[in-house]
Amino acid sequence: MILQTQGIGKSFGSVLALREVSMSVTAGQVTCVLGDNGAGKSTLIKILSGVHQHDSGSLLVDGQETRLTSPRDALDRGIATVYQDLAMIPLMSVWRNFFLGSEPVKSLGRFDVATARRVARDELRAMGIDIRDVDQPVGTLSGGERQSVAIARAVHFGARVLILDEPTSALGVKQAGVVLRYIARARDRGLGVVFITHNPHHAYPVGDRFLLLNRGTSLGEYGKADISRQELTALMAGGAELEQLEHELTRE
Repeated sequence: MILQTQGIGKSFGSVLALREVSMSVTAGQVTCVLGDNGAGKSTLIKILSGVHQHDSGSLLVDGQETRLTSPRDALDRGIATVYQDLAMIPLMSVWRNFFLGSEPVKSLGRFDVATARRVARDELRAMGIDIRDVDQPVGTLSGGERQSVAIARAVHFGARVLILDEPTSALGVKQAGVVLRYIARARDRGLGVVFITHNPHHAYPVGDRFLLLNRGTSLGEYGKADISRQELTALMAGGAELEQLEHELTRE
């Protein structure tokens, strides 16, 4: 088990954002974190990625209790996060974005452009990502292709845990399918993946474990064998609330 939280909590002043949330991330598995807006998903991933520090409970990395002090601290421990905005510059080329902030250099500190192009092309190909030309601006890629470049970049720089913040939320059905394939490939390469989403239909095909959040509290963590897609959707949507709404809307 690479990453684990035990009864973790976080408050912002008088607002309780997370309360006693427990989850685990294992190499070669996808842990899906599901919840509606305001469920606490963003707060949880910011704790896992070192942006925020937890107020209560325990955070364990490789079985050792720790407190991540910054995103750089998390990266140094092999925990990489891909946010919705992807931290990419649209007018820059694919290979330039691939090495943004971690550029390979030659003697005298000069940017090694040939190596950057070659490595970016090879790493994308190794992940099964078909980018026509690594010299093309990232802004010309589809949403799914941009997500795949961000995933390949994290894998190349040694991520052991890959946290994906709603990677399919703004994508159509076809492009969402592209991203889900690359999540599966990252899993198959031995990474522990944390897939944040509000869509159980995207989570269930690739997920191995499912953590459901509602207003900062956990509704439970389930293995795939323990919960069906229908049960996951009902818990996620608030089955009792939907039944009540359906009753109210039904014409007599």
